[in-house]
Amino acid sequence: MDQIALGDLVARYALHADRREIEAMAGLFTEDAVLVLPDAPDRLDPVRVFTGRAEIAATLSALDGIPVTFHALAGQVFDVGAEPGTATGEIACVAHHLTAREDGKPSDLVWHCRYTDTYRLDGQTWRIARREQRIDSIETRPVRRWRGE
Repeated sequence: MDQIALGDLVARYALHADRREIEAMAGLFTEDAVLVLPDAPDRLDPVRVFTGRAEIAATLSALDGIPVTFHALAGQVFDVGAEPGTATGEIACVAHHLTAREDGKPSDLVWHCRYTDTYRLDGQTWRIARREQRIDSIETRPVRRWRGE
């Protein structure tokens, strides 16, 4: 298990999200990957299931509707998987989503979340085989100004 490569993998997921590089994000998953997301704000546990890169890319494209995001990785732990060429990980993240409220003022919707991951070697490259996102809490913060405003 290569912890540096796995750390780079999860950091690239966050970077691609913030840059809206949806196809690059989807490329971090195995062809048969499963992504399980919450249905926030009503359900904070993973309940919505997406399978395969195309379906995962389609759901991740929802990021295109958010003017600015910032995914800050707060912690990561990796373990050897049950089968050769696999690993697991727990990633803590604070995800900021800047949007305009109905009154036109900017707001930061903040998700404190965790990803429970399974990784698999694809040739010489680690990819996400399964990712489940859980939201621990949601908060809304006022924003004075954002880039691109």
